[in-house]
Amino acid sequence: MSPTATMFAAAGALEQKLTELVSNESMDWKFYVQVFTWSVCLFESYLLLRQFPLYSKTEPPAVLKDHFKDDTFKKSQEYGRDKATFSLYSGLLKQALDSALLHYGVYAWSWDIAGSIGSTIGYGPEHEIIQSLLFAAVLFFVSSIPGIPLSAYQTFVLEEKHGFNKTSLGLFVTDTLKGWLVGFALGGPFLAAFLKIFQWAGDSFVPFLMAFFLAFQILMVLIYPTVIQPLFNKLTPLAEGELRKRTESLASKLHFPLKHLYEIDGSKRSSHSNAYFFGLPWSKHIVIFDTLIKQSKAEEVEAVLAHELGHWYYMHPTKLLVVSQVHIFSILALFPAFIHAPMFLRAFDFSAEVAARTPVIPSFILFQMILMPMEAIIGMGMNAISRRFEFEADQFACELQHKLKSEDMNDMGERLGKALITLHVENLSTVWVDWLYSAYHHSHPTLTERLKALEGYRQGDKKST
Repeated sequence: MSPTATMFAAAGALEQKLTELVSNESMDWKFYVQVFTWSVCLFESYLLLRQFPLYSKTEPPAVLKDHFKDDTFKKSQEYGRDKATFSLYSGLLKQALDSALLHYGVYAWSWDIAGSIGSTIGYGPEHEIIQSLLFAAVLFFVSSIPGIPLSAYQTFVLEEKHGFNKTSLGLFVTDTLKGWLVGFALGGPFLAAFLKIFQWAGDSFVPFLMAFFLAFQILMVLIYPTVIQPLFNKLTPLAEGELRKRTESLASKLHFPLKHLYEIDGSKRSSHSNAYFFGLPWSKHIVIFDTLIKQSKAEEVEAVLAHELGHWYYMHPTKLLVVSQVHIFSILALFPAFIHAPMFLRAFDFSAEVAARTPVIPSFILFQMILMPMEAIIGMGMNAISRRFEFEADQFACELQHKLKSEDMNDMGERLGKALITLHVENLSTVWVDWLYSAYHHSHPTLTERLKALEGYRQGDKKST
């Protein structure tokens, strides 16, 4: 039996056992979801409390002492403490809201409201796709609108206090509305196609949905930077000069298929900085934030781009995409048990009539809540993989002088270290980080971890020569 056949056979056996469990009338699924979601929320709160004592340190790590002025380090500690405090209270508040939605049967209410709206416009309960789209819209507004004040506080109070906010009230409102419109424009067709595959494929939906998700992920990689992001930021060709010359030369030497090189006006909203690439295998685009260009020297930005090209060289995005497909399969393989168990929806206050039809979207949303503890663990695993890739990309930058046989790149590792320090100083990033907090939340190693690794790469390179 092939590995794929074995995987599907094991999934089938697990589905049968899970169906028996889900169909058990004594299972109070609403209670279990409350327990699962609160457990994750309280664990995240615990991680924040582990982090708080580190904000009381008065000096940066020894490796950074010469790079942080006393007042800058003090500001970074205050910024980190304020962000952690906001995360603690906002996380508990959001969880309390989600818990209330579950307790008071808002999911069932939203489905009924969607059915009433659908009937008014001539679509009865037999039109599940229409009712599901209306349900998603009702639930979105009910759950999202209470979060707007938190988002406004974060932007206009927290970020403003520490000098990072560049967003006006008008821009905040238009960004919110644009985000909603983009969400509906993409989410509506996605949801409709998702349900259509269910209706067409029946219980054999898993491979077809996996193919659909993969196609959608690839599509988003293409249209987000070219269609969606320009709705919020302006991309302009990078001006002629040293940075453009360095970037094009580096891409040419590595045979990176660079088609366009952009500067993005990230400073329009924030002082934080970044750089990234996107595109098809034969046509890539590099985007550099204007804040990064202003904060760092051209040779340091080149080192940051060398790191990004390391991700391309080692095919990290493709590897992460493969890992995500395994993750998606594990979720979809478990779901059939929940759409064959009317008692599951009954536990969340859906009427017997609705539960008997087991509509897919409400079932899928509630099913995902059950997986939250598992998803938290998987998230830590994904972070571990991502952190490993970051170290590999850093090492790639350090070893460029040998890969390209170019002596003018023998200090690339040192330049990358300086660029990382500059980014952390300018962004007031936290430099004292609890290991468990970092493992759970961070897809990148901490600054001290990366600097230590960069020094190791450089020392190893000297010994080899």
